[in-house]
Amino acid sequence: MFSKNLRYFRLKKGMTKKALADQANVTPMAITNYESGKRKPDMETMKRLAKALDVRVSDFLATRSKDIVFAHGEFRKNTKLSQSQQDFVREATEEYFSRFMTIQDILGGTVLPDAPNCYVLPLTDHDEENAASLRKYLDFPSNGPIEGLTSKLENKGILIYECDVGNRNFSGMNGFIDDMPYIVINPSMTPERIRSTIVHELAHLMFAWPENMQDEEIEKKATSISGAFLFPKNDAIHKLGIRRSSITNDMTLVAKEYGISMMLLVKRSEIAKIVSHAVAQNFFIRASQAGWRTAEPSRIKADPPSLFKQLVYRAVNEQEISIQRGAELLQQPYDEVAAMCCLNEV
Repeated sequence: MFSKNLRYFRLKKGMTKKALADQANVTPMAITNYESGKRKPDMETMKRLAKALDVRVSDFLATRSKDIVFAHGEFRKNTKLSQSQQDFVREATEEYFSRFMTIQDILGGTVLPDAPNCYVLPLTDHDEENAASLRKYLDFPSNGPIEGLTSKLENKGILIYECDVGNRNFSGMNGFIDDMPYIVINPSMTPERIRSTIVHELAHLMFAWPENMQDEEIEKKATSISGAFLFPKNDAIHKLGIRRSSITNDMTLVAKEYGISMMLLVKRSEIAKIVSHAVAQNFFIRASQAGWRTAEPSRIKADPPSLFKQLVYRAVNEQEISIQRGAELLQQPYDEVAAMCCLNEV
């Protein structure tokens, strides 16, 4: 699908239509027509487009399924992403999941688990209750840390994609591929913030949000549910005690265990009345001065999506596809895929 691939690579490169047109010696209108599918360039023009975008001509010709229907969620109304960056996130999401669904079709179309129904959980005024109902709906324990969150959600039919848009103001987005929910996250965030963002987007997907609720209130409530989901109130009291007069270094051990930032741990401690508002505010001021609002040190390992890789490796090992095809689908070097798929005899 040349038109979609051209648009994807142009947005990925961060080029305007005019800039690409100038380098390829065509008009901006020609680029518009190429991307809309109204026209297709000759081979010489295609080579110039590929050179300008630092890709191969064959990259333009990569096939995409025409049967996949995408329904992308809206970006926050106060987003600081430019329109072209928003367009890139959508195009990158479609390009990635087109490759993902290709391997599903190769393996027979039934390798992915059934996704949970979305927009079905009733929303109450109490976010501890909302978080508990979300844990129960996803068949997670009612308390305790949730390890391997990304893998657990992928195994429940909620697909996750890491999209590096080159802008730290982007955190996440959600939507659907056919009827399967997806969550997009920014991999440049800390693992703790990624976990919080995933659950924030999960709340958007699973709860039945009132039509008359303002966007600002929805975002605030989704954030509150996310915090209570990752660090329930009873867990906070059990781990930190009923009262604390100050924020101490030992609390970082609890933050690490639950895979959350200290900023979130202290906020949850304030909500649970473990620490006073004054103690929490004093911590937030000091944390802000240290730059923690945007760059708090991470204490846990990253938990990237792995289902797509697993399915590709399976297809290679079952000889459904070649190692070269697997490398193309994963967009990884041949040797890396071969190393994961070829087990030396012992």
